[in-house]
Order: sequence, then structure tokens, then C-alpha cells
Amino acid sequence: MPKPPPPVLDEPAPGRLTIQYAPVETTEIVENPPRFTWLPVVEDEAEYVLRISTNPEFPAASTRSFTRIPLNFFTPDTVLEAGTHYWSYATCDPATGLPSTNWSQPRRFLVPAGLPETPLAGRDTRLAAADRSHPRLWMTPDRLAAFRSALAADPAHCNWAHFYQNSVLPWMDREIMAEPAGYPDHKRVAAIWRRTYIDCQELLYAIRHLAIGGQVTGDAAMLARAREWLLSAAAWNPAGTTSRAYTDEWAFRVNLALAWGYDWLYDQLSGDERDMVRAALLARTRETADHIIRNAKIHLFPFDSHAVRAVSAVLVPAAIALLDDAPEAEDWLHYAIEFLYTAYSPWGDHQGGWAEGPHYWMTGMAYLIDAANLLKSYTGLDLYQRPFFQQTGDFPLYTKSPDTRRATFGDDSTMGDLPAVKIGYNLRQYAGVTGNGAYQWYFDTINRTNPGTEKAFYNWGWWDFNFDDLVYRTDFPPVEPTPPDPADRLRWFKGIGWAAIQHRMDDPDQHIQFVMKSSPFGSVSHSHGDQNAFCLAGFGEDLAIQSGHYVAFNSTMHQNWRRQTLSKNAILINGKGQYAGKDKARAIQASGRLEIAEDRGDHIFIRGDATAAYRSLSPEVTRALREVYFVNNDYFVIIDSIDAEQPVTIDWLLHANAPMTLGDATFRYRGQRAGFYGQFLWSEAGAPTISQRTGFPGVDPVEIEGLPVSTCLKATFPKSSRHRIATLLVPYALAAPKRIFSFLDDQGYDCDLYFTDADDRSFRVVVPKTFDVGAAPAL
Repeated sequence: MPKPPPPVLDEPAPGRLTIQYAPVETTEIVENPPRFTWLPVVEDEAEYVLRISTNPEFPAASTRSFTRIPLNFFTPDTVLEAGTHYWSYATCDPATGLPSTNWSQPRRFLVPAGLPETPLAGRDTRLAAADRSHPRLWMTPDRLAAFRSALAADPAHCNWAHFYQNSVLPWMDREIMAEPAGYPDHKRVAAIWRRTYIDCQELLYAIRHLAIGGQVTGDAAMLARAREWLLSAAAWNPAGTTSRAYTDEWAFRVNLALAWGYDWLYDQLSGDERDMVRAALLARTRETADHIIRNAKIHLFPFDSHAVRAVSAVLVPAAIALLDDAPEAEDWLHYAIEFLYTAYSPWGDHQGGWAEGPHYWMTGMAYLIDAANLLKSYTGLDLYQRPFFQQTGDFPLYTKSPDTRRATFGDDSTMGDLPAVKIGYNLRQYAGVTGNGAYQWYFDTINRTNPGTEKAFYNWGWWDFNFDDLVYRTDFPPVEPTPPDPADRLRWFKGIGWAAIQHRMDDPDQHIQFVMKSSPFGSVSHSHGDQNAFCLAGFGEDLAIQSGHYVAFNSTMHQNWRRQTLSKNAILINGKGQYAGKDKARAIQASGRLEIAEDRGDHIFIRGDATAAYRSLSPEVTRALREVYFVNNDYFVIIDSIDAEQPVTIDWLLHANAPMTLGDATFRYRGQRAGFYGQFLWSEAGAPTISQRTGFPGVDPVEIEGLPVSTCLKATFPKSSRHRIATLLVPYALAAPKRIFSFLDDQGYDCDLYFTDADDRSFRVVVPKTFDVGAAPAL
């Protein structure tokens, strides 16, 4: 009797919101071994077998197999030889490790020579050398003993005295906080959300810092006080107001506080007290782990900002603290390690970009850095060797320079302040990892220009910089700061569709920052409807800004203004922008594509295609392109090309911190130190009507009480099925006004735009005309 065929493997096509099959033939392999991902089968308990071969027939002699893989992503424990390879997977029998379905289709990929080697040890060996005694978070017992010895020789070692005075001692006399009461009628109120956010963070500071201070100094009274704080928090209801289901940001902080307390005060607790703290820590970690793995399913749908962040913020520290004390802890730790080694980061590629923008890069990366440092010190695993982490410091460096406030994209809690100090601390960390002196320069600059904000909500609600400084000085070497190279003007983060120009970032009096995006991530998560939008800062001041305030997620300001295209330096088509609502499937489909970003010597050229983004609300649109020329480090020429199946109007928008002076075809803005003027040079559809409005229509005034209000310029172009709009934008320092002369020649089939500056440098931009011979005139 013939043997029945194995069950058919479920191998569905991926969607825009799902994890992808990788690597494939078009995948750019950037590290060795490559990372393998596939769509999981329906059964959560399924295990997999993966095979890799240099032969598509997978003969035994040239095939490596990895079996009993519990997740749908995998990093091998060995590098591959350079050349062409094939891979496929199947589900397997957990008992035998043999395939229990047919094999997937083979997928081909190419491994280049000379790649960074970043294998991941298998589950059976990766924790073998980890010390099972306490503490484990940050320091192990041997490192703690060495630290005490170093302090005995030098009380200022690693800035300990400053940390002890300012971040340990104040908690000795602080009244132990009560369990938060939550929201009135359990309906979220922004002020209570922020206040409790800080309360829960301060709970972490009190427990962690008193425990560390007591263990390092041997102060019995301090250890006793830390224990009191810990036992009080452990008695809070894990299913109450600080549960993940109630408000996840509060829950993450309480979870982390219990993890540090359980680990560093382990030898100070009685058996019953240890059981009590462990039970609370387990319950809270289990709730978050279940959400990450079983509900959010970030191994299938990775675009969940908070769930991905919780891998670093909760799973790694809690699992290390609980290792060997709970059977789930090792599984949680392996899941976290494998996610960070394989699927991370869903928000960017090896170039280090972060689709949610530099502020959420700061937040996500801060927790990632904490987790990477914990893993490195406890297990020896070094995430920083992965290419993403070697490059990601470039993203904030180029998209949010130290002297800018509102000149970049994405949600941002700084409310118009200079970049949050934590961006600088993150970049110092990457200076220590990579040796890049420009990252250290950023850290030094932001500390010099933005002092006194340490207790601002967007800092104190997340981080105590005294602790961060202590950890960094303990674990990483100092790096000499070096200003960014003036010749290195452009960064194109291809994977996220951002391009950033930085001219003379090292000198605020000459500095120009220009950031443009057209992103395949669309408006998902903390991204907005801003494909083909730009922001501009110059000479120490924001000029063409991202308007509005990130007062709170889901506020009217957030949903009705800041996420919407009407708050961007972008265009509207028939008064409509791009989809930026709550439907993630529609949000990621409202995407753009940055087609090119090149430094061509006398100019930088950027082109974005936002057709899909505009079609999300205006399906009649067939093309929406924006081209930008940054000429001689001096001025910008912007060409917008919009085609539609029927005549449409175009609103060309630009936002500034205050009203502008308007002419028939010109506009001018004067700030405190800098300004710009603009001119609509040519429009194939006819001249625009220019107006401006100050304020935020559709926003609850209570949300923005006391906050500055910006102004929006709107240039409306007549209806046409084909638009070609050429705009000149010239930034300048008020102390050195600037003029660019231009004329056009449109006698042929093109419109030739000619520009000349004060140094008699000329430049030409050619805009092809469009013709529809015999068509009826536009209405």
C-alpha cells in the first residue's frame, strides 16, 4: 500500500502588514548569516524545520538543516559561504524533528563576500555561561565586586557620586507612593495619563536606585527602604489600574520596577516576600508577553509600536530576573533574543532609518539600548554588531539636528523644544559602539544647548539621565567628538523613504537642514499623511515647519490636524490629502516612494512619488511627483507634477511659525534670526491664488491652550487634469539677505528655468510640458 503524502503546508501570500518571506532573490543580504522569516501556520504550537543548500534540489551532501524551530523567524548559528543558496521550510514533528508537511517552495538568495558575521547561538547553548546568581541586570556579582573596589580607589569613578547624591538619596525620604487610582470613570484624561506616567516611572527610580545604592555601599538602611518600596508595589493589583490592559505605558514601568527590585534585592527578601514579588512580576510579565505573542502577534504583524517596544522594555529585563524561577521566563527570553536578532527592526532596514520618525526612534532605541546592554553583560550576546545598529545613529543626526525644533516628521512630544536630551544619550551610546565621533558631537552639542529640560515630561517620564550616564561610563569607552564632515551632505534612508540634507550642521550661522519623505510605510503607527512633504530649517531657526503639537495620541489636535496632510508642507488635491486615519491596512497602503536622492556636485536632487498616497482619498489621481533641487548649498527649486483623469485643483501648502508677507506670486517669512522667500515661477494650469490662515481648524482649543499657533500659506491653482508647478524657495539669515534671479524660456516643448545667484553661478531646470491637443478647455 503506497505511503500517503504528507499534509500540505499552509504557505499563504504575505500582505502589506505582515512579515515577509525572506530572504528572496531580490533581498539585499547585508549580514551573514541572512535572517529567515516566513508566515506561520495557523497552529501557534507548530514547530518548523529549515533547510539551506547551494543546490535547489537540496541534496544531503550540500544541505544544512535546522529543526524544532519554535517560531516563524530564525537566525542560524553559523555563517554561510559566499554565493548562491536556496532555502525552504516545513512544519516538523516535535518528537522526531522530521518534516510533518511538504516542503515550501524553494527560495533563492545570494550571499556576498565580506559581510559582517552575526550568527546567533542556538537555544541549547546561548545561556549556558550565564550566571544564575543575583544581581543579573546590568551587573553580575563579579562585576559588582569590581565596581565596589574601583569606588574604594576613586569615589568619583564613573560619576558615581553624582548619581548617588541626585538619584539615590532623594528617594530615602520620599513617601512611598500609593497604587494609582486610574482615570475618572475609567475614561482616559491626558493630564492624569501624564501624571501617572511620571508616578510609575518614579516608582522605578526609587526601587532601582535605592537597591543599587544600597548594594554598592552596603547601607542596610537604604536596602531596607528599597525593600519597603518594592513590597508596596508588589502588593498592587496586577489586573488593576497599572495593568497592561488599562494603560500599557504605566504597566511597563511597574513591570520594570519589580524586575529590578526582585533581581537586586533578592538576598534582602525573605522566602515569603520573594514569593510575593515573584508572583506579581510573573503575573505582569505574563500579561505583556501574552499580548505581544498571542494578541498583537508581532512575529506576524510587526507594525505595533508599543508591542515591539515591550520586547526590550519588559520581556528582556523581566525574563533575565526570573530565569530559572519560572518555566516561562526562558521561553520569553529566547523569544525576545530571536526577535531582536531576526525581525528587528520592522521600522527600517540596515541603513538605520526609523519610519516613525526621530522622536520615536529615540523612544524605541532607548529601550533597545537598555535591552542590548543587559543581554551583552549577562549573556555575552552583542546585538550592536548587526548592521542596523552600526548605522542607525545617522538617522537622528541627519533628520533632527541639534538646533532644530519643528523641522522633521512624525509624532514628537517635545512640543517645539530643541531635540530631547535622550537623543543625545542614545547617540553617545552609538558613539561608544561604533567609535563615530559625530555621534559624540551631537551628544555634547545637545547637552550644551538644551540644559534644564531633564525634568520635562518627555525626559523625566522615561529616563533618569544620571543613571544612564553611570551605566554608559561603566560599560563603554569615551569617544572624542568630531563635528560632522561638511562634505557629507546627504543621507538617503531608502528602506523608509526619507532623504535628509545637512549643510554645515557644525555651524548654526550657516546651517541648512532639509528633510523630505515619501515612505512605503504610509501613515501607519506614528507616521502621518506626509508623503512628498518637506521640512526646512536654516541659520539656527525653523522655517518651513511641521505644524501643530503632539499633545496626546488620539487628541483632536493629533487626529484632525497633525496626522493630516493639511498640516504639512505638501499639496492637497481637490482639497484632499492622504489617508491618515486609524485603519492600519489603509494607512500603510497610502504610501509613497522616494525614487532618487543624489549629490550631483553643484546640486542635490531628490524625487518622490506619492501617487498611491493621494489615490487613497482621490482615486482619479494618476501621478503625484515632487522633485527638489538644492542648488549650490543656497536655494531650492521644487517641481510638482500632478496628473488626474479629470480636472482637479491643487492647494500648495507651506507652514511657518508666524504670518508671511504675500504678493501675487510671492511669499516671504521673517523669523527671529532667519527667513525665506518663495516665488511660484511657472504653472502650466495658470497662476495661483495665494492666501494664509493662522490657527488649527478642527482642533479643541482646550488642548492647545497656551501653545504657539502657526500659519499656513495656501496657493490654489486652477482646475486642470495636468499640473506642472515650479517654485523657488530661498532661505537666508536675516543678517545676510539673499536674492536669486530667475527667468524662464517656454517657447519649445519644455519649460526651461534659469537661475543666477550673487556669485554669477547659473543653474537650469527643465520641466517637460504636457499637451492634450484638441481637448476641451479645463472648466
